Amino acid sequence: MGADFLTKRGGVWAFQRRTPKEYAHLDPRPIYRASTKIKVADDRGGRKASIVADRLNRELEAFWQGLAQGRPRDQLTGYTAARQRARQLGFDYVEHAVLMQQPREAMLNRLEALAPHVNDAVSRAALLGTAKANVPMISEIYPTYEAEVQEYVMTLSPDQRRVFKNSRERAVNTFLKVVKHDKPITEITHDDAMNFRDYHRERITTGVSLRTGNKQIGQLSAMLKEINLVRRLGLPNRFSGLRIKGDVDKDPTPYSPEFIQGSILAEGALDGLNEEARMVIYTIIDTGMRPSEILNLNEKSIFLDEPIPYVRVMADGRRLKTDHSDRLIPLVGCALPAMRIMRKGFKRYHDKPSAFSAAANKFLLENGLRPTGDHTVYSFRHSFKDRLIAAEAQDSMIDALMGHDANRPRYGNGPSLELRLKFSKRIAFKPPKSLAR
Repeated sequence: MGADFLTKRGGVWAFQRRTPKEYAHLDPRPIYRASTKIKVADDRGGRKASIVADRLNRELEAFWQGLAQGRPRDQLTGYTAARQRARQLGFDYVEHAVLMQQPREAMLNRLEALAPHVNDAVSRAALLGTAKANVPMISEIYPTYEAEVQEYVMTLSPDQRRVFKNSRERAVNTFLKVVKHDKPITEITHDDAMNFRDYHRERITTGVSLRTGNKQIGQLSAMLKEINLVRRLGLPNRFSGLRIKGDVDKDPTPYSPEFIQGSILAEGALDGLNEEARMVIYTIIDTGMRPSEILNLNEKSIFLDEPIPYVRVMADGRRLKTDHSDRLIPLVGCALPAMRIMRKGFKRYHDKPSAFSAAANKFLLENGLRPTGDHTVYSFRHSFKDRLIAAEAQDSMIDALMGHDANRPRYGNGPSLELRLKFSKRIAFKPPKSLAR
């Protein structure tokens, strides 16, 4: 991991790694150093710096591997260096052939900026557009893509980043399995894309979800599209229109209010589940929050001593699903005593929604608390919405409590906390006696 090579230099996080023995004859530098440009004071734990270090580490390893494969050094480093230098000098990197088609003034502006740096080969390549694009191999798609969307990745929590990375690397690895050999992305053919689609169509007969195939097709297409755009490779979109027909989004089946009150909230029904998971379920039931939102609550976002106890869902070290997800939610019914117990947040499952869901769904299944296979722990969130509709809540109120993006302009702060409390109370459940104490 790149974090293993982080060090502090002059108040800034720096990446530092010794050249491995197997590459020493190819790279004369005994130690490679690079600044992450992130101040230690702004990133005490080094979380953001670790993301940059991971990228630098992957780029460095790709450089060493490229040298070992006999690829020219300038091919491996020239294009990236030229793009970075162009930005430093206030220009976008434009290939020479394209630059020559632009107005004469554009070239003159670059020549004027180049004059003080005319003896610097990187500056010349940067402003004259003579560096050739470093075309990544199929195996390099994800690290190349991640480097191009680094600003987005840095807003993700560790778990969000893990999911983001693993799913996309899985798509690349599956594509490599289908193509059978690594090659530059410029050599990906229409047949390669069709074979990838056919591979996923065949898997449907073995019980693999159709959505899994479409997800991988979409992720691979999006990564290649971004790389193509930024690197200006001019590649056709080989995956356009290849989505497998018949994929319909299916939400978990909501629990009925009667089942929730009579079975889920029956005295002792959840006793076999660990305390944190129990409190998350109680909180989902009467707030409709996403499990990931609850698990990332902490003392800064839990307000139990206010006239109206509430929690605030906010981007605190993680990326919210939508901008509308940042919201205030009053605590009523089962959620209030549950959050009083968890007033300092959730340590066991903090930023681990997948681990929570796995434990909760397994318990509910083994204890007869999932009436059908379509009922999951996420069903409690859908039940909350159905109960709001039954209580004749307006769409704006439902969106405000659920954190939905209604695809319309957002004006003001939405319904007041008092009004949110009014509707939340209408649909609140009676907590088990052991919880209400």
